[in-house]
Amino acid sequence: MPGLSARSLAGVWHPCTQMGLLDDAPLLALARGEGPWLFDIDGRRYLDAISSWWVNLFGHANARISAAVADQLGRLEHVLLAGCTHEPVVELSERLSALTGGTLGHCFYASDGASAVEIALKMSVHWWRNHGMAERNEFVCVAGGYHGETTGALAVTDVPLFREAYAPMLRSAHRVMSPDARQAGSGETASGVAARAATQIAQLLETRGDRIAALILEPLVQCAGGMAMHDASYLAEVRRLCTLHGVHLIADEIAVGFGRTGSFFACEQAGIWPDFLCLSKGLSGGYLPLSVVLSRDEIYQGFLDTRIERGFLHSHSFTGNPLACRAALASLDIFEEDRVIEANHARAAVIADALTPLRADPRIAHLRQRGMIAAFDVTIDDPALRAGFSRRMHMAAREHSVLLRPIGTTVYLMPPYVLEPDELRWLVRQTMTALDQTLATTRSAAPEASAMVQPGPHQMP
Repeated sequence: MPGLSARSLAGVWHPCTQMGLLDDAPLLALARGEGPWLFDIDGRRYLDAISSWWVNLFGHANARISAAVADQLGRLEHVLLAGCTHEPVVELSERLSALTGGTLGHCFYASDGASAVEIALKMSVHWWRNHGMAERNEFVCVAGGYHGETTGALAVTDVPLFREAYAPMLRSAHRVMSPDARQAGSGETASGVAARAATQIAQLLETRGDRIAALILEPLVQCAGGMAMHDASYLAEVRRLCTLHGVHLIADEIAVGFGRTGSFFACEQAGIWPDFLCLSKGLSGGYLPLSVVLSRDEIYQGFLDTRIERGFLHSHSFTGNPLACRAALASLDIFEEDRVIEANHARAAVIADALTPLRADPRIAHLRQRGMIAAFDVTIDDPALRAGFSRRMHMAAREHSVLLRPIGTTVYLMPPYVLEPDELRWLVRQTMTALDQTLATTRSAAPEASAMVQPGPHQMP
């Protein structure tokens, strides 16, 4: 019988993957996970440095989450949430709302992040329609932002690789400057970049605010856009502007929520709450597909009526799945019982210290970190070599027992919240060794580019 990878190639269409390039980066055939480690079918282990696409919070096969899901499996595996309810979905909604101080509530559930974004966009437009302002149906998105790949979410995504092929299917949105701190001019601070970006929003809302339904952004870190980080003052000013012009603010915390940026929700660092908060990925601890949109009470009240057409009729078959909700509740228990946010501050400090030597590395630009997300950009001038960097780096990291997935020439670490200090330092060392190997391969493949990259200090014996 063919091996697992061959069978997968024959029958599985893998996401976000050019199947024609898998000869250069073969599938990693996995058998099991344990804590931060993934084990392939040959028994070799890999540290999951990207939390399996940013979803895994407390390691694979976590005993507490597994026990909660197993217990729920013997009680109620699923029931429709239209006209029915159950304890896990009610408790989860109560606890999520409490984490916003009760500012946001009435949770609407789906199964993935893009669906949560679709829900928030539709809710905003429908809310304005219910209030007699159907002309307020335009959206504002941020340059370099990513919100998912369904048509509504893709319409407010500004990553050309994802959206260009589907442009005929998408409605247009207003795009405003990213607050990405890497854009700072000489002597300019991150807060200065944030102020420039917010000024553009102010100008747009002055001229078009009466047609705009909502503005959507990723608080603190634009992840899929290359881990672009910005100052929290941007969020505070955007909140002020949206309130001033009566525009809904949608915070997409699908990737940055649940402690990734150093606080439970990223918006907390600016002292603000949006009108819609989209969550997924770490919501269930990485166990089961689950997403949710939390909204302010006035949003919910805008749909409360006896007329069916004024209700929000969006639906998903697995909305509020009890198994996924139990996983999420177990994850919230771990946050409380293990004081995870405080523990992550110490982990983040270890990562920062281990990465310090990179500040003097001429091959690297924009070393940056926000909580448990660390990233840097590799300087490669040749477009042809830059295009293949992520695959080469991915494979080099695998050789050194680490699972990485660079975004272009941006290398990032977003590990689960279970690594000990020695493991974090090991992860950084292995990442640097893989980088040295990747760039050495790049130089040998293109000698004329040797001036572009310099030998690094990270080779290990």
